[in-house]
Amino acid sequence: MKSWGTARFLKIRDGLVLLGFCFFPLAAHAQDNTVTAKVVEVKQGTGSVSNAPNVVVWLSPLDNSRQESADHLAAARSPQLVQQDKTFVPHILVVQVGTVVQFPNRDPFFHNIFSLYDGKRFDLGLYEAGTTRSVRFDRPGVSFLFCNIHAEMSAAVVAVETPYFAISDRLGRLSISNVPDGRYEMHIWDERGTPESLKSLTRTVVISGSSRALPAIRIVDNPDFTLAHKNKYGQDYVPPPNSGYVQP
Repeated sequence: MKSWGTARFLKIRDGLVLLGFCFFPLAAHAQDNTVTAKVVEVKQGTGSVSNAPNVVVWLSPLDNSRQESADHLAAARSPQLVQQDKTFVPHILVVQVGTVVQFPNRDPFFHNIFSLYDGKRFDLGLYEAGTTRSVRFDRPGVSFLFCNIHAEMSAAVVAVETPYFAISDRLGRLSISNVPDGRYEMHIWDERGTPESLKSLTRTVVISGSSRALPAIRIVDNPDFTLAHKNKYGQDYVPPPNSGYVQP
């Protein structure tokens, strides 16, 4: 192992400065604490397999000493869920409990955001282009978000009680950074999955230097899944009138 030294003044004697050297080992290369996984979706009936994007995976430490501070994470991050082109971007957002999420309106017309189901319940009302509202997600759970003006808009915010989480990309790949060695409970959430099937995927995993890849995650699709929803009054959305004017 390489060393480096630092000089120290010991004393002055006969007009000469005597130096002493202390040697310290160079720090070893930082350990790669990234945990990886691959998620696929299995279609009921045919058994065909495809990559599964937008699947949330999080690891809850079973050793209390491994848990990082939620306040520290909330202060370090300021995520946004943007309204643009009558779409929420990103469609799925995962945060640690206690995080404040910003909701900027980047469309040239009014928007609304409401969540009246499981998770965090709120209604931000109407707000105009160029303005931003925010919500603190202070309890774990899945909050389904909609716009009371535009029926095609939907999103979900998943709040979890751990800093170790990730969302799969379009190829079904994901990576969770800075995960210390230890025992964790792995949880899965997928917009298209049923609560029963997702709960069955929960399991204990051991993360160590020789095992940093999670077991293969196979999600069975839900043939009854739909993005259709009611407005915040529990009624069907009213189509815009055909008046010849351009509708937002």
